[in-house]
Order: sequence, then structure tokens, then C-alpha cells
Amino acid sequence: MILSMTGYGKAVCEMPDKKITVELKSLNSKQMDLSMRLSNIYREKELDMRSMITAELTRGKVDASVYVEQTGSDRVGQINKPVVEAYFNQLKQIAQELGVEDRTDLLRLVMPLPETIKVETQTLGEEEWENLKNTLSNAIIAITDYRKREGEALRKDLLTRINNIAGFLAEVPKYESERIPRIRQRIESNINEILSNNAVDKNRLEQEMIFYIEKLDINEEKVRLGQHIKYFTETMDTENEPGKKLGFIAQEMGREINTLGSKANEANLQKLVIQMKDELEKIKEQVLNIL
Repeated sequence: MILSMTGYGKAVCEMPDKKITVELKSLNSKQMDLSMRLSNIYREKELDMRSMITAELTRGKVDASVYVEQTGSDRVGQINKPVVEAYFNQLKQIAQELGVEDRTDLLRLVMPLPETIKVETQTLGEEEWENLKNTLSNAIIAITDYRKREGEALRKDLLTRINNIAGFLAEVPKYESERIPRIRQRIESNINEILSNNAVDKNRLEQEMIFYIEKLDINEEKVRLGQHIKYFTETMDTENEPGKKLGFIAQEMGREINTLGSKANEANLQKLVIQMKDELEKIKEQVLNIL
């Protein structure tokens, strides 16, 4: 099955006093590149969350964000009464010593001072951690479903383009039959011209002819390109996470197409080669996004 590395997944968990939202976004990358944005309360579980994400998503540039929205009132800060009283009495004494009669604003001066508000340090309980794990799992399922849908679209596009290349390859023999008489005529003309010169090294001439014929023969390239096309299609349908292998096969296809173009020596064949290259470049672009 083909999976795209592009995806998005989101899951929400409603608790009595808070709402937890997990978002996962991914793009293509050569390896797993995971960045996480977490509330401080969840930092102790970051490694566990990384392991969960990496095990399922495998590869890609992944951004994971965990948002917490407080919905209860039990986290409201409490006034630290002893500290406020101590500050107030000290300021009151200072005001008396300085002869300041108006002391109505002393409380306003006290409240911004340190430690006047007690804020409870939040700790991650086992129940909340289980809820967070379940939410993260649901987000992973959501992004995996997204990757599957994108992967199916990629597969259809790749199949269309690989079939186009196969179609262009099937047209090669039609123009090859026109190419061979033209090349034969050119060779015969050159041979007659050479033979008119008495100082001809027949052995060297034979070697040059063999080399020239081998250089123009494109049968091996046709066979190998056809095999690569078949292997590409099989890999798409049978391999798990075939992205890298498809990239290697596409490179081998490119070599055969380039060699075919250099040997073509015929205008119509050159056009077919250009059309093959165009399809192959689009295939290479798409393969980069396949897991």
C-alpha cells in the first residue's frame, strides 16, 4: 500500500476541568524529523509520545502540538494571605515613619509584589496521561487515514504516468522499422566511398562497422526499460513503504531512457524519448512524497 508523507490529524479529549487537543502535521522528508510543542505538565512524557509517533508514522517531517484549555475553576490562584499581611504591615509602618497620612493605596501596592498569589503546581496524574495517550493515538489514526487517501491519489497518478511511458516504449518499433533502412543506406554509401580508396584496412573497417552497429542497437535498452516498468508497478502494489525503492527504480529507468535517446538517431524516436523523460520527471517528483 502506498502512503503519502503529507498528512494532518487532530483529536480532542474533554475532561472535567480541561480540554486536550492533539494536532499532527507531516510533510515529506528523507527520515523521521519530529518536532513537538507541549505544555510543561506533559514534558515528562515527551519521550513516550515521541516513541508512539515514530513507531506509527515512520518517516516524514512531523509537527506534533498538544494544546490544553482549562475549563474548570479549581486552578484559580489563591491569595497568599500571610504574605499580603506581612507586606501591608511593613508598608504601613514605613508610611507612619515617613509621615504619610493617606494609606488607602497600600493594598494596591502590595498585590503586584512576589508571592502574593499562590499558584498550585500542576502534576500529571495517571488518568490524565491515559487520556492523553488515547487522544494521541486517535490523532495518529486520523493522520494515517489522511496519508492513505493521499497515497491512493499518488498511486493513480503514478500508474497513469508509468503506463504512458510503457505506451511510448510500445511505439518505438514502429519508428525503428523506418530507422533501420535509413541507417543501412547511410552505411552502404559510406562503405562504397571508403572502398573506392585502395588503402583500406579491411580488419579496421570490420571493427568499426561492428562498433557502429552495436552503438545503434537499442534492443537491450528496450528490454531493460520494459522490465523496470513492470518492476515499478509490482513494487507499488506489493511493497510496504516502497518510496525509496521506487526512487531507485525511477533512476534506472532514467538511465535506459537517456541511453535510448543517445542511440535513437531518428527524429520520431527522439520525440518519444522526450515524452518519456517528461513523464519520468513527474514520477520522480511524486515518489519523493511516498512513504
